Amino acid sequence: MSRKRDDWRRRLRGRLRLGFARLMLRLLGALSLRGAQRLGRALGRLFWLVNGKTRHTVEENLARCLPELDEAERARLARRSLIETGMGLIETAPAWHWDRSQVEAAVHDMPGFEAIEQALAAGRGAILLAPHIGNWELGGLMTAARAPTTIMYRPPREPAMEALLVEVRSRFGADMAPANLGGVRKALRALKRGELVAILPDQAPRHGEGVMAPFFDQPALTMTLIRTLVRRTGAPAFTGWAERLPDARGFRIHYEPVAEPIDHEDPVEAAAALNREVERVVRENPAQYQWTYRRFRRQASGRERREQRRQD
Repeated sequence: MSRKRDDWRRRLRGRLRLGFARLMLRLLGALSLRGAQRLGRALGRLFWLVNGKTRHTVEENLARCLPELDEAERARLARRSLIETGMGLIETAPAWHWDRSQVEAAVHDMPGFEAIEQALAAGRGAILLAPHIGNWELGGLMTAARAPTTIMYRPPREPAMEALLVEVRSRFGADMAPANLGGVRKALRALKRGELVAILPDQAPRHGEGVMAPFFDQPALTMTLIRTLVRRTGAPAFTGWAERLPDARGFRIHYEPVAEPIDHEDPVEAAAALNREVERVVRENPAQYQWTYRRFRRQASGRERREQRRQD
């Protein structure tokens, strides 16, 4: 009886969270881009003034990753980063709610996408590395609007929320693939069909699915999935990110070929190369990177550390 009651409570909580998420999506999705960014700036300033866990995570990450900046420079960057984070949070609702013409109108241009189109036209498929910088939700929507795209994602804990996530991210034609064995097979099939596969490369993997590699000279658990996809298919890889332009002018989505050896035969070297690509993108606009993400909290398990020592 107790188990049935617990299951019922979990389902009820899930339905309530889903209902609240849909309500907020509808309310915030009605905002203009300028209105969303104004509200987001206020939220970011609140994060700064409260001086809580979110701000401390940003400050800790900046101290780790950008030690060349002095304390005053890091403080200014931390405050700006929180403001950009606030804007990104509120912008998500319009990106998920607006119709296609509204989303397209918010995109200033998409430089470099022609190289992806050429790779797809050659039937080779392509892999898009989309770090947590700028407005990656809008970037994913616009990419899928221009090319057949499979987006890999990590399912949230709540199944009802996963259904909503899949619904809003796929509404411009993207196919969604969870980051599990079935999703990997789905991504491989998409690449072999000559399509695009998009992945968030700076998300810490589950234990057993990554290796320790330097990220801004700090050890970070890093996924090996991208190396596997490149080596299995030979598909070229690109980075992509949606830069937030000032004064609510919209977004510029950048695409560039990957130059680092992310398919290196050594998994650790490949992971380090992947992190260098992410670093390069972050340094283009560090304020718009999601420094709130606790990238360094997950470390390799004992078995993974022993395996890396054997490889060394």
